[in-house]
Amino acid sequence: MAAGFMRDLGGNDVDVYSGGSEPAETVNPVAVQAMAEVGIDISAKTPERWTDSGIRSADVIVTMGCGDECPYYPGKRYIDWELDDPAGLGIVAVRPIRDEIRVRVGNLLAELNHPEI
Repeated sequence: MAAGFMRDLGGNDVDVYSGGSEPAETVNPVAVQAMAEVGIDISAKTPERWTDSGIRSADVIVTMGCGDECPYYPGKRYIDWELDDPAGLGIVAVRPIRDEIRVRVGNLLAELNHPEI
């Protein structure tokens, strides 16, 4: 959901790479539904494992509770967003998570001096 918001709000000015230390095989269908409710289609996305080159090319690495599984590269800026995991939750429980992610993405873009949308 965070990558979906970043792509939507950041537009062509932001390159987004979404990955994980242990990604699922498919995007959570409830997350897809929650994002569709706000007009963002993430249904064609596929969870990917982090790559060395992907991490090295990033300016900011946002993690969501991966702890020791997160790769660490000196000199990179890391932000950890502690959020409830939407896995296994219904749409009613996922909506507030989605909304919080949207706020955090907007704040990060503002912090990076990206024009507000």
